[in-house]
Amino acid sequence: MRVNILNVLFDNLTNADALDLLLEFLEQGGNHILYTPNPEMVMAANSDAELMTVLNSADLIVPDGIGIVWASRIIGRRLKERVAGCDLILALFGAIKDTGKTVYLLGGKPGIAELATKNMIIKYQGLNIIGCHDGYFSEEDEPKILDDITRLKPDILLVGLGMGRQEKWIYRNRTLPVRLMVGVGGSLDVMSGSVKRAPKIFRQMGLEWFYRLISQPSRALRMLKLPAFMIKVIINSLRNQQ
Repeated sequence: MRVNILNVLFDNLTNADALDLLLEFLEQGGNHILYTPNPEMVMAANSDAELMTVLNSADLIVPDGIGIVWASRIIGRRLKERVAGCDLILALFGAIKDTGKTVYLLGGKPGIAELATKNMIIKYQGLNIIGCHDGYFSEEDEPKILDDITRLKPDILLVGLGMGRQEKWIYRNRTLPVRLMVGVGGSLDVMSGSVKRAPKIFRQMGLEWFYRLISQPSRALRMLKLPAFMIKVIINSLRNQQ
């Protein structure tokens, strides 16, 4: 059963459930899509009908952001837990190493995907990353990238092109011969080591957003979308109770 948070339909799964479902996708035929919206993306979708349609077309939508979990409690439809996209993908890497499943990384600044590839095959020995490309490509370059992915036929395609753009790109190219396509946001930066995640204690307490704020003050304006999101959830909940 999906939980409606401001019209984005989240799957109510634990981290373990989500990983099991991704592994099932890899054994099935056809294409599958995973999106990992946070409050900022939900707010963007509420002012972008195309993005809303794209998000809700996914085979799996998980709550990447403690604000989504808080919102589910406010409306009385509690999500089981936060399912952080980066953690889920790293768990997937651990599960598929030595299985022959293949991965392609697309996104990030020049050099990031290559560094992420190097780090991940060291950390998860037996992980088979068969190709990568940065996210700074032009419309003229895109056909070459699509041809490369089509030729390689990776089982998993991770796309980190920035919020909204990556989800729409995946939707437009959903017929690629890939079993699982995932919008990963800045996860490639984390995998490359160029961006450090919040310490585990912050993540466990649901305060990763606060760590990002104090470590990257330039994100302050973006962070203002979290209280705006919560206010919108509360107002909608009160309206629905009338």
